[in-house]
Amino acid sequence: MSVRVQPRQLAFALPHAESLSRDDFLEGSANAEALGLIDSWPDWPNRVMLLAGPEGSGKSHLASIWAEQAGARSTMAHALTAATVPGALATGALVVEDLTPDHFDERALFHLLNLAREDGAYVLITTRIVPVAMEIGLRDLRSRLRAVPVVQLNAPDDLLFRALIVKFCADRQMSIDETVVSYISSRIERSFAAARRTVELLDSEALRLRRPVTRALAAELLRES
Repeated sequence: MSVRVQPRQLAFALPHAESLSRDDFLEGSANAEALGLIDSWPDWPNRVMLLAGPEGSGKSHLASIWAEQAGARSTMAHALTAATVPGALATGALVVEDLTPDHFDERALFHLLNLAREDGAYVLITTRIVPVAMEIGLRDLRSRLRAVPVVQLNAPDDLLFRALIVKFCADRQMSIDETVVSYISSRIERSFAAARRTVELLDSEALRLRRPVTRALAAELLRES
């Protein structure tokens, strides 16, 4: 979905929670390939696919969209055990979130990949680090993971970055002016995580100080951070 920043005050009446629906996913050049993968299911190049990208880049949002489409269950990688693998794959589709080096059971994941192949199940894995950069002790798992196709989510361009700031404000029911969006986008690290943290800070401080979210308030907070 494209979001266009308007030249005057932007008021939103949305719940204070991030929406993970397909319509609320902000598409840009940074994530177009990943979104295309989700939209193309079940015509995937491989039944096991991996989404890699920095914190807050939209991996979980895309995984949620796919889980809804595919009837997939979800598990955190660190919570996966050999005993839970058959149940996790019971619907024939599974999301494995946040595969992090040294924070998952290698034998459980290897069992999962083997069982998924035997059953013809679909698995979508999210991670911040691509498998080739991970130190994996189990040799068979290492080779299996490195053979999984990876779709990368990249840093947002200017248009997507500004749209993300607007969306994060909308999720928190914040009214924001274009001047604030421009000021923030030009002064913080161009990352999804930085945009989310900045909007959270603005919201909490505006509520604490009982002040509207203005360029002046943004300038005060960003000077102090």
